Amino acid sequence: MASKQDRQAENEKIVTEAKERFTRCEEWESDSRRKFVEDLKFANGDPDNGWQWDAAIITNRVNDDKPCLTINKTRQHNLIITNDAKQNKPGVNIKPVGDGASYDAAQVFEGVVRHIEYQSSAEQAYDTASMFQVQGGIGYWRIVTDYVSDESFDQEIYIRRVKNPLAVYLDPDIAELDGSDARFGFVFEDVDAEQFKKEYPDQSEYLASTSFGIEGCWGGKDKVRICEYYRMEDKKDRLLAFSIPEGYEQAGQQIIVRESQMTDDQKAVYELVKDVKDAVTSRDIVTDEIMWYKIAGDRVVDSRPWPGKYIPIVRIVGEETVIEGKLDRKGHTRAMKDAQRMYNYWASEATAQVALQTKTPYVAPAEAIENYESYWQQANTSNAAVLPYNALSDNGKEIPRPQREQPPQMASAYMQGMQICENQMMMSSGQYQSQFGQNENATSGRAINERQRQGDTATYHFIDGLSVGIRFTGVILVDLIPKIYDTERVIRILAKDGTENDIQIDPKATDAYQQTPQAGPKEAKEANSVAAIFNPNVGRYEVESDVGPGYATRRQEAFNAMTQIAAQNDKFMEIAGDLMWRSADFPLADELAERWSRIIPKNITGEGPPPEIQQMTQMIKHLQDTIVELNKKLTDKDADLNVKEYDATTRRISAIGNSGPTITPEQIQPVLMQLLQQMLSSGGPEEPQAGFEQPPEPQPMMQPQGMM
Repeated sequence: MASKQDRQAENEKIVTEAKERFTRCEEWESDSRRKFVEDLKFANGDPDNGWQWDAAIITNRVNDDKPCLTINKTRQHNLIITNDAKQNKPGVNIKPVGDGASYDAAQVFEGVVRHIEYQSSAEQAYDTASMFQVQGGIGYWRIVTDYVSDESFDQEIYIRRVKNPLAVYLDPDIAELDGSDARFGFVFEDVDAEQFKKEYPDQSEYLASTSFGIEGCWGGKDKVRICEYYRMEDKKDRLLAFSIPEGYEQAGQQIIVRESQMTDDQKAVYELVKDVKDAVTSRDIVTDEIMWYKIAGDRVVDSRPWPGKYIPIVRIVGEETVIEGKLDRKGHTRAMKDAQRMYNYWASEATAQVALQTKTPYVAPAEAIENYESYWQQANTSNAAVLPYNALSDNGKEIPRPQREQPPQMASAYMQGMQICENQMMMSSGQYQSQFGQNENATSGRAINERQRQGDTATYHFIDGLSVGIRFTGVILVDLIPKIYDTERVIRILAKDGTENDIQIDPKATDAYQQTPQAGPKEAKEANSVAAIFNPNVGRYEVESDVGPGYATRRQEAFNAMTQIAAQNDKFMEIAGDLMWRSADFPLADELAERWSRIIPKNITGEGPPPEIQQMTQMIKHLQDTIVELNKKLTDKDADLNVKEYDATTRRISAIGNSGPTITPEQIQPVLMQLLQQMLSSGGPEEPQAGFEQPPEPQPMMQPQGMM
């Protein structure tokens, strides 16, 4: 066991390494982070903060008594993308690959992922990151683990939002867009100093220290800056391959496992075969192990291994390129900044031009208002009902009445300038009037949809970036779930349609998925209260993401579509009314669907044979009844031959009926015609002869297979 001095020396090495890596991150991202702040402030500019104006320009205009108006149209362009992402949020799809994986187990895996998202309020994390991605160019969320409660050793997985992307640094050498190949990462957080002292009383003396070579980055009177540092460490290991010997359960099965990860059972088998010649194949390997450190000041105050194989920091990027060795990262705001500045300028100048003009004056001869000056001096400030004036001069000549001049008008150049800026914003963003619900030259539905599709295409890379991040989240969770859910427990999972089921997680189960009884006696239901038993350790799975409306949105769309069909087709409700009510989301819709399903014919729902089979069965039954009635009227021996012919024909009909679900009326028509001709040509006494043995009762035709 390492001594205190050894641990302290190791921690000092960790802190030194962290400082060096942090410096690399700072140098790589410094320009992008500065522009991120500028873009973020610009996107959130308003009349109070003035973030869309340069400070020097504001000073000059204020000195000249000119307004600095902020008409933030950039915000609406950004909201079109972020709100669309909220309505069409990508989801995690898990597919079975092999090694015992199954489709049902993959569905349970998806349910567990949705359970984690639900209990974490993951939508808030996704939405916050998406907002920063669009406004500034990048957003993050994290994946953490924590104990279920203070009385439990079981852990849960949580998705946490990052409310400040500037608090996260990721390995600058990553090549993957989602950052899945990162070998280290930092997450900073300012916490209350008193709270920190309660959690780490032995480390309180280091709160005023500085770290990472940046004065003031750490510590403070009321706050202490904590750094969570993830680093991937190389770990030597040995890969072993051996088979279970004869005489044991599952004899001959090959085991391939890392030496450090062998279970007790695997170790027991290995001990049996390790000395047998050529029974064990091995090779040295180097694996990656992730360690988590909490650093305060210049000290490591906590550390532990991270169970997963990925740095649990997920990033979503707007646009990111490397030009001449420098990182350039941007969101949707950057391209619209100049057009927005021009719009604000023209709007301010137009307002100033009108505001600085004098109020519209009256022009009048002096003789016309002589002795009435007090009335006319208040003409622009009062609402006088009458303004008197002198209509005639002293010598009786007519005096022209006072006339008001034309009112101030806004210069057309300003109006045209604002229109041009508005068009420039649409051109630079790729979002046109149809995106905002405004009318434009495109009048037909197809033309409007095409313009909307163009706008969606122009900004789709933001939705795709979010999809990439959610897919990587699924990859991290699929890797973590078997390691965190490592004890038997029952959890409630969510299906895509929002229904809930209790699933028992059993890491020792032989199969990935085992169905449990869900119907039967009350005792069986109580004994099997879970829907299935799931072992996340069995099988390999792949993760992909899909982009589209959520289930609730698609359900509403389905209800609207079926409502329109029902309005145009009177028979729709007779064959699919239950489906329409099931897609509705108003109260008691499910009960209405259940009642409606009882009036729909069973053959439509697939629970009974098709109508043509039912008709054919009735025809055969009627024919059999006719044969029985005719048999009673046969009295001579020659009639026995006819009876045998009838019986043979009946058996032939039954054989056709048993031939499968492909029987049709055309197939049975010749047989029926032949039988009817024989019946019409037969005769005999009405009463049967004594001792005449009645032919055997014809057997009813069996239903074709698959029709019951």
